Amino acid sequence: MSLQGKRIGFGLTGSHCTYDDVFPEIEKLVNEGVEVIPIVTSTVKQTETRFGRGEDWVERIEKLTGHHVVDTIVKAEPLGPKLPLDCMVIAPLTGNSMSKLANALTDSPVLMATKATMRNHRPVVVAISTNDALGLNGVNLMRLMAAKDLYFVPYGQDDPYKKPNSMVARMSMIRDTIIAALKGEQLQPVIVERFKDLT
Repeated sequence: MSLQGKRIGFGLTGSHCTYDDVFPEIEKLVNEGVEVIPIVTSTVKQTETRFGRGEDWVERIEKLTGHHVVDTIVKAEPLGPKLPLDCMVIAPLTGNSMSKLANALTDSPVLMATKATMRNHRPVVVAISTNDALGLNGVNLMRLMAAKDLYFVPYGQDDPYKKPNSMVARMSMIRDTIIAALKGEQLQPVIVERFKDLT
């Protein structure tokens, strides 16, 4: 299936360490002819970390997609019935945003766009990146796994010895997950190996 001509929302939340894996996937979608609508949380926009400055990431995604970021809840709300998306992607989805989504909280542009898309029964693709997927956030992960219209980019433990509760999606599988989701299918297997013991 070609994604050319599709209108896809792409939400970034605050897992700054994964952006280098996510941005090449956005570029692939754009190069395929997808209209990518970038949506960011305030954490993405305002935080400076060792992985870069928020304003630099925003500038980069705007240049890549040709669209200004959707950075307020008010701007995100029309992505429901007024300006619907074919699919909404959240990559990365942090544990914080995951817990809010699982409990129906809408306090960021990314979550508003997600809620608006789910209201239209359009697919939402999530690529998790959380240090407590196998900890306290496990209940929220499983709640979302059972939710209608939600599809997961395959994920696994990224550092089981130093961070045994951490799980991260294979960002390189975002496109394949979108294609499956547009058919109403979850890409399988959803639990994959992310860690290689090289000792």
